[in-house]
Amino acid sequence: MVNPKCIEKMPTAKVEAELEQEQGKGRQIGIMGGTFNPVHIAHLVAAEQAMTKLKLDEVWFIPDNIPPHKNAPLTSAKDRATMLDLATRDNPKFRVKLLELFRGGVSYTVDTMRYLKEKAPQNDYYLIMGSDQVNSFHTWKEAPTLAKLVTLVGIRRPGYPQDPQYPMIWVDAPDIRLSSTAIRRSVATGTSIRYLVPEAVREYIEEKGLYLDETSF
Repeated sequence: MVNPKCIEKMPTAKVEAELEQEQGKGRQIGIMGGTFNPVHIAHLVAAEQAMTKLKLDEVWFIPDNIPPHKNAPLTSAKDRATMLDLATRDNPKFRVKLLELFRGGVSYTVDTMRYLKEKAPQNDYYLIMGSDQVNSFHTWKEAPTLAKLVTLVGIRRPGYPQDPQYPMIWVDAPDIRLSSTAIRRSVATGTSIRYLVPEAVREYIEEKGLYLDETSF
């Protein structure tokens, strides 16, 4: 059964109470952001590799409400959050945090990290990014400030030009060239996505009839 916290809007007070429980632990937390429309195995592999190689305590998946750099129509917040929950529930060190969905509006990572540093300042945060995000990071809202709030972690892609303009920890991971756009296109054109997403996510997409409209990609 899907965790109700991942599909229902929690009052802000409850979200803050959950973060306040982090007080005093001083943990190393990886942050994976994005639309997760849908989440796929490349997201999970990147998170696992960063977590194990950097010895992080947990990785938090934080889905965007409205992404600032993408124009494609989004599946509902409920569906995206549910798929994230289904994809991560078998890993006790993966957690889904819906801070940006609850906040509403355009999702800027710098705003989220300011919030986390205020509510759980004892944690060290590691922002995990793919090579394409690394190269565009300088265009993000208040990039210099964000780079001071977190440790930047880049997932290295062999043969992909990497031009970071800020200090970066690089993590090598299996080169899985997969995107959510490709997943949506496959569904819309009747191509199998088995083994490209967790099986529970594939079943959910099929059950709900997601991504059948070609405008979704």
